[in-house]
Amino acid sequence: MAKRVLIVEDEPNIVESLRFLLEREALDVAVQSDGNMAVESVRATLPDLVILDVMLPNRSGFDILRDLHEMPGTMPKVLVLTAKGQARDRFTAEEIGVDLFMTKPFSNKEIVSNILGLLA
Repeated sequence: MAKRVLIVEDEPNIVESLRFLLEREALDVAVQSDGNMAVESVRATLPDLVILDVMLPNRSGFDILRDLHEMPGTMPKVLVLTAKGQARDRFTAEEIGVDLFMTKPFSNKEIVSNILGLLA
């Protein structure tokens, strides 16, 4: 059974790029672009990994990450992928409990390698 990845991202070009890269690795990919719906999407799709932007419409990725940690049941791995690469953003994500923090722009090879590592 293919591993499931939920991309929570509002930038269509990033979504298209990630979807292409991940489907090429035979991963099952779902997308959510609205911060308010992200946690519900996790409940609905039960992903193995969530790729989470910080700056989303209606809700911060940090708030979503906090909610995911409070959900009963199995917590998916979370990769925060953001243009907000300042040290305090990385610290905030790590303090909440992110599995990996990466900044945009990203290398295709590096992101695929990191995602496959998180899913292993």
